[in-house]
Amino acid sequence: MRLDFTDSLRRNNEFRRAYSRGKSAAAKCLVVYAKRNGSRGNRLGLTVSAKIGCAVVRNRIRRRFREIYRLHERELRRGYDIVVVARHRAAGAEYGRLESEMLRAMSELGLIAEEAEG
Repeated sequence: MRLDFTDSLRRNNEFRRAYSRGKSAAAKCLVVYAKRNGSRGNRLGLTVSAKIGCAVVRNRIRRRFREIYRLHERELRRGYDIVVVARHRAAGAEYGRLESEMLRAMSELGLIAEEAEG
């Protein structure tokens, strides 16, 4: 999978910084945290707890979040660390619901560029 202007968040302290200093928007299936990172690109982190299900379920949720992000990457503002945290309901949610909730949460945080909204 190729993302044009996005890298991954990998280190624990990067995730913790987004949680503590960033803004958040919650939906029934997920929570999105966003914090400016001072660079020209975005960094994406996905969190799916072991409490949500077995590895197959967790990886399916991660793949869906990554695909939703990939399809809408060009609509997003650049220069943010974005962390998507799955909630328990994400395990049984359909793709369309995950997509609409993720986009709504990102819009709430001001991550969607104006020209993409119109």
